[in-house]
Amino acid sequence: MNSEIIVWFCSALVGAVFVFAGVSKLAIGAEWQVQARNLGVPRIVIPIVPWFEIAVGLGLIGRFISGVVNVAALLMLMFFTAIIVGQLLRGRRPPCACFGRRSTRPIGWSNVTRNITLIALILVVLFV
Repeated sequence: MNSEIIVWFCSALVGAVFVFAGVSKLAIGAEWQVQARNLGVPRIVIPIVPWFEIAVGLGLIGRFISGVVNVAALLMLMFFTAIIVGQLLRGRRPPCACFGRRSTRPIGWSNVTRNITLIALILVVLFV
């Protein structure tokens, strides 16, 4: 398989996850903000997270300004993974808040595994 196809597939897959996550957060409105605070997301970024996820996701899918978008996606995934790991290490398991109403179960190591998989896909995009 051609490396360009692999890069596009990885980028589009992560992009679709980002768009879905952002739209899901917007769909539940103010409930997302409560979930995000409970998860430990800094208040200052909560209002922009869904919009940023959608923008980054669309950039990944369309391969727009790909260098900047790829790094933004990597940093966001690392940031959210750190929040989840921090909560788990403290023994706290609030709902993920990752995908709106679709993620109301308490966080667990499966959330970390999912994010590490997405990080690996973005690293493929960055380095293949």
